Amino acid sequence: MGILSRASYVVRSKLNALLNRAEDPTETLDYSYEQMRDELQDVKQGIADLTTQKKRLEIQKRRLEENVEKHNEQAREAVRQDRDDLARQALEKKQAKMNQIEELEGQIAELQSTQENLVEKKNELQNRIEEFRTKKETMKARYEAAEASSRVSEAMTGVGDEMSDVSRAIERAEERTDEMEARSEAMDELVDTGAFEDAMSDKDSIDRELESGRSDAEVDSELETLKAEMGDGVAAETDEGETTDADTEADAETATAEVDVDDAEVEAELEELKDDEN
Repeated sequence: MGILSRASYVVRSKLNALLNRAEDPTETLDYSYEQMRDELQDVKQGIADLTTQKKRLEIQKRRLEENVEKHNEQAREAVRQDRDDLARQALEKKQAKMNQIEELEGQIAELQSTQENLVEKKNELQNRIEEFRTKKETMKARYEAAEASSRVSEAMTGVGDEMSDVSRAIERAEERTDEMEARSEAMDELVDTGAFEDAMSDKDSIDRELESGRSDAEVDSELETLKAEMGDGVAAETDEGETTDADTEADAETATAEVDVDDAEVEAELEELKDDEN
């Protein structure tokens, strides 16, 4: 196979692949059906034209037959008048018209045969078209059902173009959401650290340091004051606590004496019980 032949083969194969991808079976079937109907219409038109030609020949034949009869009458009349010469002329014209009639009858017979043949082919073509129409509708229904099933399967598996677009849209939305959430968290963190307040303030770093030192000094002063107040309160509580401890020791000695008395009474009762048993 030469280079040109190979190139031609490759081009044809590529074009065939493109046509296969671009071809819609339903459209092809409809187009084929319309083509067949056009052919049927052409056949019907041909039959109509043929019939018209045959009718013209038949009309011409009738006129010739009328002329034959006319020439026959002329010949008779010439014989009655003893005009053999006129009778001969009338008979010659009659013979010529009969020859024409014979030719017309042959042409009419041929046209009739052709017409019958065309009518038979027309009926056959019409039957084929009806059969093709039935098959076409069946094939279209099967193709549309298969196409719908394929779309449903692609949608369920997510391999279709639309589902791929939806998946990509969801991914972009998730990425955008994650980005916004991270940005929100960063903003909150900046707010908590006071970065926004520093950035929006007109004070420079020296002013902020001085203000921070004044705040620390005020806090230290307040803390010293609080310690002084707390120190006076603790001393007062200590004095009150000493008196309370003495009272507590006295109460404890009283309670110990009461316990000793109770123990002596219990021992006396136990001795009495022993004596009774003996």
